Amino acid sequence: MAGFLRRYAVPSLTLALALGGGVWAFKTARKPAVPVYQTAVVERGRIVGKVTASGTVSALVTVLVGSQVSGRIQDIHVDFNSKVTKGEVLARLDARMFEASVEQARANRSAAEGSLERARVQSAIAVKQRDRLRELAKQKLIAEADLDTAEATAAAAAADVSAATGSLEQTKAALRQAQVNLGYATIVSPVDGIVISRSVDVGQTVAASLAAPTLFTIAEDLTRMQVDTNVAEADVGKLVQDMNVSFVVDAYPQETFRGKVRQVRNAPQTVQNVVTYDAVIDVDNRDAKLKPGMTANVTFVVAERADVVAVPNAALRFKPSPEVLTATGSVDPAASNAAPAAPSGPAGASAAPSGERKMRGDGQGTQGGARDEASEAPKNIKRRTAWVLRDGKLVSTAVVTGLSDGTKSEVVEGSLAAGDTVVIDATLPGSEANRTSGPPVGLGGTPPGGGGMRRGGI
Repeated sequence: MAGFLRRYAVPSLTLALALGGGVWAFKTARKPAVPVYQTAVVERGRIVGKVTASGTVSALVTVLVGSQVSGRIQDIHVDFNSKVTKGEVLARLDARMFEASVEQARANRSAAEGSLERARVQSAIAVKQRDRLRELAKQKLIAEADLDTAEATAAAAAADVSAATGSLEQTKAALRQAQVNLGYATIVSPVDGIVISRSVDVGQTVAASLAAPTLFTIAEDLTRMQVDTNVAEADVGKLVQDMNVSFVVDAYPQETFRGKVRQVRNAPQTVQNVVTYDAVIDVDNRDAKLKPGMTANVTFVVAERADVVAVPNAALRFKPSPEVLTATGSVDPAASNAAPAAPSGPAGASAAPSGERKMRGDGQGTQGGARDEASEAPKNIKRRTAWVLRDGKLVSTAVVTGLSDGTKSEVVEGSLAAGDTVVIDATLPGSEANRTSGPPVGLGGTPPGGGGMRRGGI
């Protein structure tokens, strides 16, 4: 009897267990997979539209002080960060060569004055000689040729006076030029300000033969500065004069500086095929924290909306895959020929007429008519679709969005209200598609190869 049991009962028990496990596995495999959602909550709040750009901090007026004459630096009276006033001496060149040029020009002037005086005396003698010969010629006491010679001599003497006068003026001009060059040997500040750069040292030779070399850079007033920003051509149309601006610099990453747009210049700048425009921002720098040359990361506030229904942009980009829609019993309105209409309430309620402009407020109902903020929305409003999770099902909701800050968008029209749960991603585990690989996550379609989980959103 015991042998019979060992021979037949044990295999029968093993077979029964295997059949039971197969039935359980079959039922488990046939159980529909439940999608896993990533959701976000629609909130009511403030949306600020911004344009970002980078720029450089600089003084309002920056003067490059150079030398108009060549020479060796003899003295330097200022250094970096020195405060200077208009007319203050900054440096001196070795003036001995210029002083010698002045003395030589002065001597040339004296010689020219002597030549002029001699020419005048000779001219006076020639005139007297001519006058005497004219009297003798009237009495027929001399020949006509002698009178002609006297008149020519007098005219030549007058010309010599004119030439001597011109030579004197030339020597006077040369003297003035030498004196001016001597004055250039003393380099003075043209404005009140602060020396932010010094490019020479004592003993260095300055060569000004082709262009005036820059010796000092002076900022007129560092309590008022400007930021020159490079704004892309796609955003420059959003900027207007006196627009509020905030920016940060690397030196003070935790501090935000404020300014206003003074002008948007029309001159384009093309760098690597990217066209930008210079937006100049006025900044108050009374605390002297900002320094010339700092890099500023600028944010322009182009529009603001207060107390609006804001939906995450990720929810507007999400589109469920056909598998997720099938698992939840939902329908994608984009797959049908009928144009999607914005529902006016919870799932199953009738859609609002397309001609109406209504928006739910705080979840208590809808507000009649368009909101005042909607009339201020940008002209390029967009019609989008969001998927709301209601009773475990995905419900498509058509909305019209307005201002966006890059993360959230203002809902101008539609039935979304503060507190609604919108889906930003959906994953369907255990599906046949999860055991094949293909397009990147969230692109939909049937993947052609193996491995990984299928994502239902983009």
